[in-house]
Amino acid sequence: MDDTARDAERTLAIDIGGTGLKAAILDARGGMLSERVRVLTPRPATPEAVIGALSPLVEPLRPFDRASVGFPGVVVEDTVRDAPNLDGDWSGVPLGAELSRLFGVAVHVANDADIQGYGVVEGRGVELVITLGTGVGSALFLDGRLVPNLELGHHRFRKGQAYEGQLGEPARRRVGNRKWNRRLAKAIRHLRGCFNFRALYLGGGNSKHVCLELPDDVQLVRNVRGITGGIALWEH
Repeated sequence: MDDTARDAERTLAIDIGGTGLKAAILDARGGMLSERVRVLTPRPATPEAVIGALSPLVEPLRPFDRASVGFPGVVVEDTVRDAPNLDGDWSGVPLGAELSRLFGVAVHVANDADIQGYGVVEGRGVELVITLGTGVGSALFLDGRLVPNLELGHHRFRKGQAYEGQLGEPARRRVGNRKWNRRLAKAIRHLRGCFNFRALYLGGGNSKHVCLELPDDVQLVRNVRGITGGIALWEH
């Protein structure tokens, strides 16, 4: 493919979340060519229900030449290994192949926090991405290279619970934003001690509830990066 044809490629980018399914069209450099469209994640969020909901969501966005998908769980070679915040048996679902048949184009799938990380990291030193939503996602980069399959959300944080149990959406609703923010501040201190990060990026749907005075090495990032970072799946 020559450079002109490559520059004209349209990439469908999908972000599968525990609450919503989002999609948009990207140009060859990750710029958005369309508005982001969104529908609620079906309940129960079984593989059949989620895949079925994606078809009408993306149909108005055609044409596109390929697709990138961010998924809230462990993904290896476009196949889901685990999806703790979705319902049903996702383990072993070849999501890339299923969506490729559905859309008629090549599809790559990766963890949603990894994709958001590709959309924000600067490529210098240790950079950590934490996504705050239904659960807690994470991605770790060293000099711009992803350390794969990091699942910090399920590691113990405080009072015998994991980060996800203390900072996920059910916990935020239960304890309220003020206490949730105090927990987040403590988590940031823990993560700094563990990773000595140069930069920590906080994203995800619940980042809008963050009301802390953040240190200079911690910043909020726009949730749309979970869409635009999808172009990196065709570059790495």
